Amino acid sequence: MTTVNSLSGGKTSSYIAVHYPADYNIFSLVRTNDKNCLFPDEKIRQEVSDRIGQEFIGTLEQDDIIYTMLDLEQFIGTRIDWVTGPTFDEVIVRGNKKTGEEYLYLPNVTQRYCTTELKVNPIKQWCYENTNLPVEMRIGFRANEVKRANSMMNRYREDGYQWDKFIIGKSKTGLSNRYKEMAYRVCTFPLIHDNIYKDQIESYWKDKPVRFAYLNNCVGCFHRNEMLLKHMSEKEPNKFDWFANQENEKARFKKGTRYKDIKDYKMQFLLFDEDFNECDSGYCGL
Repeated sequence: MTTVNSLSGGKTSSYIAVHYPADYNIFSLVRTNDKNCLFPDEKIRQEVSDRIGQEFIGTLEQDDIIYTMLDLEQFIGTRIDWVTGPTFDEVIVRGNKKTGEEYLYLPNVTQRYCTTELKVNPIKQWCYENTNLPVEMRIGFRANEVKRANSMMNRYREDGYQWDKFIIGKSKTGLSNRYKEMAYRVCTFPLIHDNIYKDQIESYWKDKPVRFAYLNNCVGCFHRNEMLLKHMSEKEPNKFDWFANQENEKARFKKGTRYKDIKDYKMQFLLFDEDFNECDSGYCGL
């Protein structure tokens, strides 16, 4: 069975890429069309465009994640395949079939479709087009995350695989996709199997030539608490503004508050990077 390492750009999945070589290492890039989030290095921007086969303007994660993946590829000496879905700007726009009008539909804690559209589906479709399904996919859950692993395995069918729908072509009119459901993957959790915890991973990366973002996942991830979002608004103002600018009276990322208000919070004390940990950062589970 073909083995796949699903990489997020964080230290944990990067640790898997080093210690558990696979047939393929795949990274899904979250993109934006907003030129206020333009990736600053034109040469690297072109390299990313070449890797994904379409124009790369910028990402709504921290820019360091681009350097993480380029550094990691050099470090492990193995190719990393980059994939991407539609831009975040595109997936939040919906259409009213009756009126033809467009409206914004923002993801939130109960409708996490951004993870599906921007991370899960691009990797899934790449596997369909480039491997013989089903695949063995390594997932970066650590030894203390057994509950998350069990939750993922609960999606398996009686044959022992997770099934999913794949785009297999276009309809006769060419206006819509044709789909087929098939066995997709069996997930394995090498860090749980080998009893690997966060402190071991942090220790491993201390002196290695791989640059990591302060936090991976989108700057404005709605799983993050408001204090951390305020902190990110100061570290990454242009990217945070993208999230704030999408909201209106009907569309919000977080119930009961607006990102504009979070940005304008007057804190009574300074916030430092060490005030937060991974539990505050949100996550995108694959």
